[in-house]
Amino acid sequence: MGYSSSIGKYQLNRTIGEGNFAKVKLAVNTENGQFVAIKIIDKQTVIKNNLMYQVKREIRTMKLLNHPNIVRIHEVIGTKTKIYMVMDYISGGQLSDKTSYIKKLDEREARKHFQQLIDAVQYCHCRGVYHRDLKPENLLFDRNGNLKVSDFGLSVLQKPGDLLSTACGSPCYVAPELLTKKGYDGAPADVWSCGVILFELLAGYLPFDDRSLVNLYLKILRTEYAFPEWFTESQKKLLSRILDPNPLTRITLPEIIVDPWFQTDYEPAVRIEFDENINLDDVHVAFGSIKENEVPIKTSYTPSFINAFQLIAMSQDLDLSGLFEVQNNEKQKTTLGSKHTVHETIEKIEAAARDVSLSVERKSNSKLKIHPELKMSRSCSNLSAEVIEVAPTHCVIEISNSDGELELYREFCKSLSSMLTEESGVSTANQEATEVNVNRKIIGSED
Repeated sequence: MGYSSSIGKYQLNRTIGEGNFAKVKLAVNTENGQFVAIKIIDKQTVIKNNLMYQVKREIRTMKLLNHPNIVRIHEVIGTKTKIYMVMDYISGGQLSDKTSYIKKLDEREARKHFQQLIDAVQYCHCRGVYHRDLKPENLLFDRNGNLKVSDFGLSVLQKPGDLLSTACGSPCYVAPELLTKKGYDGAPADVWSCGVILFELLAGYLPFDDRSLVNLYLKILRTEYAFPEWFTESQKKLLSRILDPNPLTRITLPEIIVDPWFQTDYEPAVRIEFDENINLDDVHVAFGSIKENEVPIKTSYTPSFINAFQLIAMSQDLDLSGLFEVQNNEKQKTTLGSKHTVHETIEKIEAAARDVSLSVERKSNSKLKIHPELKMSRSCSNLSAEVIEVAPTHCVIEISNSDGELELYREFCKSLSSMLTEESGVSTANQEATEVNVNRKIIGSED
């Protein structure tokens, strides 16, 4: 199914980007001939995956920001089935494209990009906006080689004194405090990501990297990295203060800006006067036909999405919280992988329950309570299962047993595991976790 060739005054051309929930097309403003990029989002996808709040937040955040080094959003157009976000067209590609073929940059070029990044991030923080997904893929270049920060889909407005709770971002660039299941401050978390990017620009490789997410996170938590021999003392000094595992003592953005290495050839961005009267009328109109709790037709289950942080925490073998907290072993947990849709997976849970004389009660779209059948003498009232979608045909099932009969719990897990394995070679969550692409964006739940 294709999109129409035009929307409003914009003539749509080729697709220039594509993600899980949206496409980005190059378009021409027929009134002035200027190129724009239009992000096209399907409304039913937004509803089905509970992303309406996230999309609204991204649009509102981008409307708050007007800076030379940040991609601007011009307007939002809504139709019955689509949301169109009209943004700057940035023609120079991603920073990740440059680093893929140039590898490490010379000091002068790396510093210029870093200066523009810090300028943009400082501007965001002054307005209470924290990006939380800073990485080379989200840093674009205009035709003059100036850096532009994009993709505010995981950004958040944080009030002074509040802490954030959502572990999100991209694994290689996340700050260690996001991995400890405790609240964190958005400002030092963004600073850490900027430091990882600077290291990568100067070194040609990441300071923290591993094929296994477990090993990667351990390296980040322990701050295990080494400077290459060509790094200067000034570079090492600044990066050591940025990649400080303690967010309370980590260098701040104002301190970075006055650092002697940063100040070399520094040309601060010319700030555009901030418009306090942001017009959100087009946003309200675009979302006007979507009700907060609307469920799409023909959708029996609304899957909850899992991120790599949650996947790590779902297995005892992979749970990093054990490094910091005393584990509660009273509840037994089993995690299974399913190469089926959410609907098919729930059907298999129901079949496995019947196989051991249990019945299933659906508590929500993804959570199930499992009971003994009536007049059974055995007790299993505290057995539950949750299905979490990793991809359209890949799910993770977490089975919990608290104070219930252990033997029946084991029988159910064995039956379900057998049913899941019969039709496809299913890997456990432990195996799935190590296969996650560590550079892939991670979607977190809302703060």
